Amino acid sequence: MGEVAPELAARYPRFFADALAARGIDSADALDLSLSGLLSPRSLRGVDVAAERLARAVTGGEPVLVVGDFDADGATGTALAVSVLRAFGAESVDFLVPNRFDFGYGLSPELARVALAREPAVVMTVDNGIASVEGVRVLQAAGVDVVVTDHHLAGAELPPAYAIVNPNAPGCRFPSKALAGVGVVYYVLSQVRAQLEAAGHFNAAAPPRPNLAAWLDLVALGTVADVVPLDRNNRILVHHGLRRIRAGRARPGIAALAEAAKRSTRRMRAADLGFAIGPRLNAAGRLDDMSAGIECLLADDLRAARPLAARLDTLNLERRDIEQAMTAEAAVLIDEAGADGESAVCVYEPGWHQGVIGIVAGRVRERLHRPTIAFADAGEMAPDELRGSARSIPNLHIRDAIADVAARFPGLVVRFGGHAMAAGLTIKRVQLARFSKAFREAVDARVSARDLRDVRATDGDLPGTELTLENALLVADHGPWGAGFEEPTFHGEFEVVHERVVGERHLKLVLKRGERVADAIAFDQEPLGARRVRALYQLGINDYRDMETLQLRVADIEPVPTASAE
Repeated sequence: MGEVAPELAARYPRFFADALAARGIDSADALDLSLSGLLSPRSLRGVDVAAERLARAVTGGEPVLVVGDFDADGATGTALAVSVLRAFGAESVDFLVPNRFDFGYGLSPELARVALAREPAVVMTVDNGIASVEGVRVLQAAGVDVVVTDHHLAGAELPPAYAIVNPNAPGCRFPSKALAGVGVVYYVLSQVRAQLEAAGHFNAAAPPRPNLAAWLDLVALGTVADVVPLDRNNRILVHHGLRRIRAGRARPGIAALAEAAKRSTRRMRAADLGFAIGPRLNAAGRLDDMSAGIECLLADDLRAARPLAARLDTLNLERRDIEQAMTAEAAVLIDEAGADGESAVCVYEPGWHQGVIGIVAGRVRERLHRPTIAFADAGEMAPDELRGSARSIPNLHIRDAIADVAARFPGLVVRFGGHAMAAGLTIKRVQLARFSKAFREAVDARVSARDLRDVRATDGDLPGTELTLENALLVADHGPWGAGFEEPTFHGEFEVVHERVVGERHLKLVLKRGERVADAIAFDQEPLGARRVRALYQLGINDYRDMETLQLRVADIEPVPTASAE
């Protein structure tokens, strides 16, 4: 735990000052989330070249095609690019997003040829492109300028694009490597606006100068949904996006998705974006076509957005059913193979849904605390291939582990990409056993036995006197919380006053600690029937009927064994 700065110790209760210090907060300035604190785009390599080309397309009336990705980061980034370029006055802006079942990830040569049929002058990739060497080559050879905006790690060869903007590209000195794809787009568009403004584009005869802060709700959603680390720069972006949503200024698509998820925009938290709004948007790319999600985000009003949001909500329900069945099958396969004792898990079953394997990998990773890759059939276009989705544990960079396998056994991995905590790859079906063994060996070389233990750090054991609504509000007011800046979590023993099941499988509790009694909610939890429990929890707020009360959000709970009678 870091040392608590005197100014924080004087300003906050000790438990919260300690929690901030543990997250690297060493001054009040580090908590300042003003927009003026955003990092300058000047050190984002390639941003001026990219902005110049896009600005020229706007002023010259050239058609621009935005090629996005089929996840929430790609969808929000695509909607951001299309909407803002249109607001700049671009005459022809369209988007194209690959269907994962037909084209797979990124700007493949096949997708590039589909793009050429749209006759663009400029193609702008969003949340992909850094590994699309051949696809970019197809477009460049046809005279189309390609502007790559991405945040994934680069391979050995960069695409021959007109411009590449990626904080994780070789030679880029942008201080934050944690930008999501939508964040990269936001920075690029800010430079496009600056160049257009310098050229006198925004005058009485042209569109008014747009305020890009009006699109920060999209940036917040994509950033949180992609689970990138919430460093200070990302927290600034998410903070101001959430402020817009809470103030009733969310774009209609996000407001409609919140309605479908039964979430109040007035009390919207980063966790709501990650666990309620994001999954509904992602469901389109997992089961169908992300175009529906992008169209929802681009809708001009709630009347147009609501049917699209309802469709996404239905797809999300279908996704849940598929996910539950596949996760149960994965558990059986792992148990039968005795793989739960291995350092890494690779699991595959014929017929699994390609769009859901990432979630299944995540569920297995959570249960076993092991890096996990779930595979599915690649489809009719590549019947001899499997596509895998990987999820990692702390202290293991899973893309680098897969890169180790690819370097050690040339040809074993057809293609791969990703980042520290998640990656995607393709292998030949006949190589599954060989790859699984090689992947375990790569993981063994990178992790220790301690890394494979599911040790949950907490911010301490709070006395009952600290279980107050005021402290819950204090925590909430210092978000956004999320990956890399986790919300303070506490542990302790409680007396169970009452418990009952609500919804389908959630446990509503009344817990007592000392003289303090507090409501609590534990999701996906069977009744305990215990007099005392040990809980891992966060200080939450229940605003039922607009009345705010303390509600502990229980992450884990177990009975405390009672001493046997003598």
